[in-house]
Amino acid sequence: MQKQIIILFGPPGAGKGTQAELLSDKLGYYHFESSKVIEACFQNEAPDKVFNVDGQDFKVEDEKKRWEAGELNSPPFVVNLMAEKIKELALQGKSIIFSGSPRTVYEAEKEIPLLKELYGQENIKFVLLEILAETTIFRNSHRRICELIRHSILFNKETEGLNNCPLDGSKLVRRKSLDDPETIKNRLKVFAEQTYPVVNCIDKEGISVKKINGEQTVADVFKDVLEAVK
Repeated sequence: MQKQIIILFGPPGAGKGTQAELLSDKLGYYHFESSKVIEACFQNEAPDKVFNVDGQDFKVEDEKKRWEAGELNSPPFVVNLMAEKIKELALQGKSIIFSGSPRTVYEAEKEIPLLKELYGQENIKFVLLEILAETTIFRNSHRRICELIRHSILFNKETEGLNNCPLDGSKLVRRKSLDDPETIKNRLKVFAEQTYPVVNCIDKEGISVKKINGEQTVADVFKDVLEAVK
């Protein structure tokens, strides 16, 4: 079976993580969460550690401060982390679902050629989940994650009373800094200015952009996503 890359793209709160989890369960693909790769670096590396990428130095402590303020991390720093993980997964022969990468044109220009080389252009699917700014603010300000695996739990009538993750039983907590309303507004501004232009880059790479209404129910979005990645 031919290995495949699925890139789920959209603003904060569009449901990228939720849809990626569903796709991963159904298709058996590896769910590559750039946020978890970055967070793991912040948790496991010393604050004063410096990554040297293309002649530039990036200190872990400085990158963590950017992350907590809702700003994007330095693209070379992110690409360095992502590329290593992508190569590792390709070597293992795994199909990958991305739910937060690439975040900038710089990342796209570095990561897409690598993915083309490892998986082939015809096997890369790009899905854009579209939602309103108001939806982003509401979803993120109410969102919680589990302490153990850091699953993101979508806020709705069925989940608002939950205190523990239905997947692993650990306590549900809010990401205080990232999901504060003011931080979310800043993240939306950053998305519009620095992340959304990735769509044009993808188009230039000859990869079709499939647009999906992310305001629908999780089930309806999932149905549309499955259709888009066939």
